[in-house]
Amino acid sequence: MKAHLLTIGDEILIGQIIDTNTAWMSRALNLAGIAVIGKSSVGDTAHAIMGGVRHAASQAQLVIMTGGLGPTKDDITKKTLATMFGSGMAFHQETHDRIAAYFHKIGRPLPDSMRDQATLPVLAEIMPNKVGSAPGMWFELEGIVYISLPGVPFEMEYLMDNEVLPRLKSRLSSRPMVHRTIQTVGEGETNIATRIAAFEDGLPEHIKLAYLPALGQVRLRLTGIWPGDVTTDAASILEKELDMKTAELERLIPDVVFGHGDITLQEALGQILTDKQLQFGTAESCTGGYVAHLITTVPGSSAYFPGAVVAYSYNMKTKLLGVNPLTLEHFGAVSQETVLEMAAGARTTLGVDIAVAISGIAGPGGSTPDKPIGTVWMAVDDGHRTLAVKHLFGRDREKNIQLSGVYALNLVRKFLLEQP
Repeated sequence: MKAHLLTIGDEILIGQIIDTNTAWMSRALNLAGIAVIGKSSVGDTAHAIMGGVRHAASQAQLVIMTGGLGPTKDDITKKTLATMFGSGMAFHQETHDRIAAYFHKIGRPLPDSMRDQATLPVLAEIMPNKVGSAPGMWFELEGIVYISLPGVPFEMEYLMDNEVLPRLKSRLSSRPMVHRTIQTVGEGETNIATRIAAFEDGLPEHIKLAYLPALGQVRLRLTGIWPGDVTTDAASILEKELDMKTAELERLIPDVVFGHGDITLQEALGQILTDKQLQFGTAESCTGGYVAHLITTVPGSSAYFPGAVVAYSYNMKTKLLGVNPLTLEHFGAVSQETVLEMAAGARTTLGVDIAVAISGIAGPGGSTPDKPIGTVWMAVDDGHRTLAVKHLFGRDREKNIQLSGVYALNLVRKFLLEQP
């Protein structure tokens, strides 16, 4: 089955919000064995919605829409679909009772608009939304499935998980599909592709390799689809084959692999710190606390991360981290000597076992002939060993900050694992 995803809403077209719904749905559908072959966005007019739906239906057997199902006047999706599909509208008592029960629970009167919210196309199969007011709608016409879902992400995800995907999976007689993901850091996809070219060329037809790059990181996803007649042990055989190929791939690039599946770099580092029972802190200048932010996105990180020092100015580097003023005067803030002193100072100030320090020129100003924009020094210190490295990133300030964060986390990870 092939799918086309359609987002509805002027707020997406004008850039007021970022469309995260189709990314989430694409991942979920792919794991269910449904290929997403197209995505599009249209505005809040009947003409635009109808055009978008017709275009999507010309490409795929499954059209999933999000948006335009709310109680306000600009939410016209359900009325437009009813018109397009030649369906009348009728009051849906079950939906109304569910909405009324929610408002009673929170002690608020039921708005009059909720009656309109519960008035739905007769031809639609209604999918109850237990986390919001707008239900999902399922239409089937001339061999094509049309699904309309709320645009609120957590409502869409609830309906996909509890209503849409189970129904779709029950209709599919697809062959087993298995995914394996390797997480890498510190090397771009072009270099990785060169290193594993022979491996990729040697993959059988039923196994594909995808490169999913991000700043400083690349996910390598192997996808296997059972090539023959489906038997009771087909899925387990395919899983074993994918495990073997994943191990083979990892052996080719062990220096850049930090994990598998959906694990993040900060989660991988947090696990090492937990296993080693170490306390970790950061001393940050150009990153302004970004590394600390990454660390604290992990639930439970307070067990190994007590805090950070953001020392932007020379004075703060001296006052908070004990950096020698002569070091700053002779070598500058962006130097090996300074980050080593910052890391040592952070260990003392924060009372931690290991600390990382970062100082650089994020841009767009502040560069010198020998220290161009994107020059970043970082150091790690555990009280017994130290290591300082220099990176030269690009000219984009935000990217330089983000790359510094990724490389700093990886520096600490490799330092703790004693990897070169």
